[in-house]
Amino acid sequence: MSNITRWNPMSEFEDLFDRYNRFFNLPRTNGEREGMFSRSDWAPVVDIKETESAFTIEAELPGMKREDVKVTVNDGVLAIQGERKQEEETQDKKLHRIERVYGSFTRRFTLPDNVDQSSIAANFKDGILTLTLNKVEPQEPKAIEVEVN
Repeated sequence: MSNITRWNPMSEFEDLFDRYNRFFNLPRTNGEREGMFSRSDWAPVVDIKETESAFTIEAELPGMKREDVKVTVNDGVLAIQGERKQEEETQDKKLHRIERVYGSFTRRFTLPDNVDQSSIAANFKDGILTLTLNKVEPQEPKAIEVEVN
């Protein structure tokens, strides 16, 4: 069974706005846009896979340490947060080109009803965060008998 993803037209506008800012090297303030947008400095790419027993989310986090990444689940939403810090220029080291994106990020995923939120497992190896979300049988609706007087 495939999940339906709700289309968010504002996310496309945010992406266009972000590309515009990057093209003109416009500064960002603390990873948030002024006005109606609030977003991260960058977003790691993810792969989401499904087997009979589980979903797997793999996020690319090159150059990051396990301590720099936080995974939380709240009200059916899984969040991956962290920050990739930029190396600073020093007296003996001059930076000529910076193409990689640095700063904070947040990725959120709405979990399907058939995920056991209490058994989510995380593994971090070689810059790849792997989250395993075990499936459970969907709960059948309970029928409640109503007495009529």
